[in-house]
Amino acid sequence: MNLAKTSQPPRHSDHPLTKMSRAKVRIQGLTKRYGSVTALADTNLEVGEGEFLTLLGPSGSGKTTLLRVLAGLLDADEGDVWIGQTLITSLPPHMRDIGLVFQNYALFPHLDVFENIAFPLRMRGITRSKIAPRVQRALATVRMERMAPRMPTELSGGEQQRIALARAIVYEPSIILLDEPLAALDKKLREQLQLELKRVHRDLGITMLYVTHDQQEALLLSDRICLMNAGRIEQLGTPADLYFRPVSAFAADFIGESNQFDAVVIASGSPAELRGPSDTLLRTSTALTLQRGQAVKIMIRPECLDIVPPDKADRRSNPMLGIVEDRMFIGDGTKYAVRIGDAFRLTVKALTRSERDDIAIGDRVALVCDPDNIVVLTV
Repeated sequence: MNLAKTSQPPRHSDHPLTKMSRAKVRIQGLTKRYGSVTALADTNLEVGEGEFLTLLGPSGSGKTTLLRVLAGLLDADEGDVWIGQTLITSLPPHMRDIGLVFQNYALFPHLDVFENIAFPLRMRGITRSKIAPRVQRALATVRMERMAPRMPTELSGGEQQRIALARAIVYEPSIILLDEPLAALDKKLREQLQLELKRVHRDLGITMLYVTHDQQEALLLSDRICLMNAGRIEQLGTPADLYFRPVSAFAADFIGESNQFDAVVIASGSPAELRGPSDTLLRTSTALTLQRGQAVKIMIRPECLDIVPPDKADRRSNPMLGIVEDRMFIGDGTKYAVRIGDAFRLTVKALTRSERDDIAIGDRVALVCDPDNIVVLTV
C-alpha cells in the first residue's frame, strides 16, 4: 500500500464550477506594468459565486498585484474587471462592495473591538440601531462574542486576525479578498485559523479570493487554485488537479514534492510506453499523441511509489530496480532515497509500517508505480 492510494483525484463532474450558476468575478486582459517590468500579463480569470479561490505562487509571480487591482488599490494598465454584471475597473475601492483582510490586521489601536468592527458600518451611514446587532452577528461568526469591549493590544495575533475578518464581513460585501492573512502567525495557530476560515466560508457562502505562497494552505482551503508564475496563470484547477495532474514542470515542482526526470516516447496511444534514465521502461495509462522518439519529462509523486523486494515486482506496475542509499524516519512516514542505475535517484515516501523496518541502506529493492500515477509533461 502507498500513500497515494488513500486519496484518488476527483472525477471531472466534481469540479466546483459545475455546481455554480454564474461567475461572481470576471477579469479580462488584465495587465500591470512597472516601467519595463510586467507584473501581470494579459490575465483572464473567472471566479464562481460562493467559490473559495486561492492565488498561489512564489514572490513576484503576480498574485498580490492581481488582488490589489481587483480591490482598486492599484490601477491596471490594460483590461477590465467585473463583479457580477457591474464593470468596476474605474471605481474607487469603497464603491466596489469588497471586504479586505490583510496580513497586518490593520485594526485601529485607539478603538475597542466593537468600534473597530462597527467602523465600516458607520462610514456607510448605517443607523445606530442596526449597528449593534450586525456587529454581534459578525463577532459570533468568528466566535469572538465576548471580545467586544477589548482593545486590540489586549488580543493575541490570532484574535486580532479574527476581528479583522469580522470587520470585513460585517457590512455583508459580495466578495472578500484576503492577502496572506495568516502569514505572521505561528504554525499551530495558523492551522487552527485555516480551519476557522474554512468554516466561515462554508457558513456564509460568500466568494473569497485568498493570496498565499503556502502550498499546503492552498490545498486545504481552496475550491480551486490559480497558480501564478512570472505574472501569468500557470495552471487553474482544483487542488487535486494541480497535485495529481500538473501541466508543467513548474506546477509539479511548486505543489508538493515530486520526482522529475527526462524520458523518451517509444510508443504513443494508451497505454503509452516511455524509456527513462538507466534504460527504465515505463507505462502510463494517459493517452499520448506524441511522436515516437519525442523527449518528455516524467513526474511521479514520492508517495505514488511503493518499495518492495525485487522478486515481488509486477511487470505491469513499472518496476525499477535500485539500491537504497538513504532512509529518513519522519514519524507517520518514512522517506527512502533509491538509486536507479549509475546516477538516477528517486525519492519514495511510504507509510511507516513494521514490515518495512527491515529495509536498510544498501538493500536492493524494486520501486513500483501504478500507470495512473505517472504524469507526462512535454518539454
